[in-house]
Amino acid sequence: MSGNTGAHDVIAIGCGPFNLGLAALASTVDDLDLVVLDERPEFTWHRGMMFGDASMQVNFLADLVTLVAPWHPLSFLAYLHDKDRLYTFTVRENFFPSRREYEDYLRWAAARLTSLCFSHRVDEVDWNADEERFTVRVVRGDGTVVRMAARHLVVGIGTAPHLPEALAGLPADRILHTADYLYRTDDVARAGRVTVVGSGQSGAEVAVDLLTRNLDGGPAVGWLTRTGSWAPLDYTKMNLELTTPAYMRYFHSLPEDVRDRLTREQWQFYKGISTDTLEEIHELLYRRQLAPDLADVELRFGVAVESAAVDAGGRTVLGCRHLDTGRPFEHVTDLVVAATGYRARPPAFLTPVDKLIRRDARGRPVVRADHSVELADGVTGRIFVANAELHAYGVSTPNLDIGAVRNAAILNAITGKETYRLPRRSAFTRFEAPPGPA
Repeated sequence: MSGNTGAHDVIAIGCGPFNLGLAALASTVDDLDLVVLDERPEFTWHRGMMFGDASMQVNFLADLVTLVAPWHPLSFLAYLHDKDRLYTFTVRENFFPSRREYEDYLRWAAARLTSLCFSHRVDEVDWNADEERFTVRVVRGDGTVVRMAARHLVVGIGTAPHLPEALAGLPADRILHTADYLYRTDDVARAGRVTVVGSGQSGAEVAVDLLTRNLDGGPAVGWLTRTGSWAPLDYTKMNLELTTPAYMRYFHSLPEDVRDRLTREQWQFYKGISTDTLEEIHELLYRRQLAPDLADVELRFGVAVESAAVDAGGRTVLGCRHLDTGRPFEHVTDLVVAATGYRARPPAFLTPVDKLIRRDARGRPVVRADHSVELADGVTGRIFVANAELHAYGVSTPNLDIGAVRNAAILNAITGKETYRLPRRSAFTRFEAPPGPA
């Protein structure tokens, strides 16, 4: 869509899976004018990590709509039916789509929505108290500036690749983030040694690719991570109850310091490695034993990388510390792949309304139960956030399987009624403390 000017009920900023799902659910709501703005020219999703055999970590029911609207015409099953793959998907008996297939589904849904405006970069947002609307300054791809207005905003700009300070000083030709890995495979192939710093699923998938290359006579491989083991994702069924809407409501009700403690303790839900990937890594390492004269492989956990520089001889040298013993050592490599995760990116376009946003003791926006941030008295519009409320809702916040529920809650708040029925029971566990004595 080329873009809408004028006033709308809702402007959603950023078109990742979460705001795409919001647009999908909104498309079947009568009398709701919602537009989604994104600065990119088209919808894409994690292209830099789109390995051919990479699988989703959530099943197909965690699509844009199904968990609140299984009848919806933009469900994953509707996509399979439209592509004439529903029967073969059933016979496949694997309910976890490949990452490529899931992106194809997202692009299929995006092509069917008229509310998406690509090549529209939001430059500035302000609150107009007289008109009781947010004003939005937008720069189109051709450089023209348009102004829009909306009663409510939904900010879903996603997260940005994070480079820790210890690695940030390396020249661009010596380091890449996992987000860009498949764009830099020529650099990987030219290197004599490639070292992954960090772990998680992305780091492990890069390690699989590097070990496969190593078996074919490719570069030496290093893998260094702070974690105290090659920790698996904790996706056991009862522990997955901590990712349900029921637990998210409970988590939101807790004091700030308790929420912060739990988020630190529950890191394995989103920083671990799938058991399938760990088994694949072990199999590749086992096969190396049968192949002579391969380049070296060095795997170490419990290691902190504290500095990185290019020395006088042109080598990339990582200053490391063995955490169990405190012993420092150097690791020499040619190219570093930073598997160091993502961080929320502060939306600069919200600077004019920053003074209206209420914050907690650590400076984070206070997020209400409906996923809107608390604003100053007198502001009648609402700013909702998607995947920016980890501190308020816990480790499920970035999960795709919570997207439809969060979007339904947002649309219910905007329309002032139960437009979509939210799950009333999503966990067997009772999280709240039982009543005290009478």
